[in-house]
Amino acid sequence: MTSKNIPADIKNKSIKETKEEINKILDKIEKGETNLENHTDDYDMLLKLNKHMDDLFKKKLKEINSLGNKNAKK
Repeated sequence: MTSKNIPADIKNKSIKETKEEINKILDKIEKGETNLENHTDDYDMLLKLNKHMDDLFKKKLKEINSLGNKNAKK
């Protein structure tokens, strides 16, 4: 899944919001509060949220590395 396949409403979520949404879906699945059709929708949403979370962490890692490189040059 590429970033372009992630809907804007997911792309606008922070790391905290994304984590909360993932946990909410996982809790619903674990408690059996979903039927098969919703289960596949939830799974699809989890994939999108996971990809978004991965993108957010990669972005943060680049920021951290950039700060480290700036401090190393001083």
